[in-house]
Amino acid sequence: MKAIGVVKALPAEDPESLVEREIPDPVPGPGDLLVRVQAISVNPADYRQRRRKTDDGRFEVLGWDVAGEVVATGEKVTGFSVGDAVYYAGDLTRPGANSELHVIDADIVGHRPGTLDASSAAALPLTALTAWEALIDCMKLSYEHPSEGKSLLIVGGAGGVGSIAIQLARLVPGLNVIATASRPESRAWCQKLGAHAVIDHFADMKAQLHDLHLPAPDLILLLNDPDRHYPALADLIAPQGKLCCIVPFDHNPDLNLLMRKSASFLWEFMFTRSMFSTRDKARQGEILNAVSRMIDAGQLTSTASQVLGTISAANLRAAHQQLESGRTVGKLVLAGF
Repeated sequence: MKAIGVVKALPAEDPESLVEREIPDPVPGPGDLLVRVQAISVNPADYRQRRRKTDDGRFEVLGWDVAGEVVATGEKVTGFSVGDAVYYAGDLTRPGANSELHVIDADIVGHRPGTLDASSAAALPLTALTAWEALIDCMKLSYEHPSEGKSLLIVGGAGGVGSIAIQLARLVPGLNVIATASRPESRAWCQKLGAHAVIDHFADMKAQLHDLHLPAPDLILLLNDPDRHYPALADLIAPQGKLCCIVPFDHNPDLNLLMRKSASFLWEFMFTRSMFSTRDKARQGEILNAVSRMIDAGQLTSTASQVLGTISAANLRAAHQQLESGRTVGKLVLAGF
């Protein structure tokens, strides 16, 4: 099969940073699905893995956002049949999905929304799982129980995770959803997705909230540049609040900044469940199925913003370059080989 991968860490503009090769078709294990890849989307996780590639001469396939069709099932798999349309984010400990065929643990796969084509569906899995796990599993928000008077600040609202987090948060009864964005187009994107208010994370966030007569946020979802934003957010957060971060710091954060407020610092890493095969690993399949139902009910929309063409090395290099610029709104998608 055709696959696109990395041999050694190179800048995305280098023609050798991502290359195409023919590799053997994968074989599903007892609990796996074999999926024909129809569309993928590209995430910061992809370029971080590319940058970390050791120079060992081995060809490594990247890609952790997939929409496709089941072509074979392992002997222990239930709930899926050949021909099913599926979507999933994948597992960092196994080969990625920038390939014509891909093997994946059935537990972390969802049936994709019936109202979306493959390109629109491929934009959702990694970001929807990250946002859901952060908001519902970590911050304990609920769609059944109102959060009257509580507010959530999403730092980096126009990115992939922010785009779906705004929508998911708006469905929590009584929750006030504030997003941050620094450019006119990203502000407009956040407003379109339903943010009650949008402020600039490069300006004084506390002053902006004050000017809008908004209280200190009870919950903060930190999606980018944590070294820059964390000190201001620790000062901004309400007493007994929760701050959840999804990206690594370059330098150790001072957790003492949260002590006087008895505020909590939480990590969300979407790959934890698959990487460590946790007892609740199948929760990811359940979340994806719930997101599908919400999409089909018109409660959520796809966050795909651009389709960059077919799944090729050149188009993937272009996607990596665009993501690394830090100026992407929504999700970048590639479809077909």
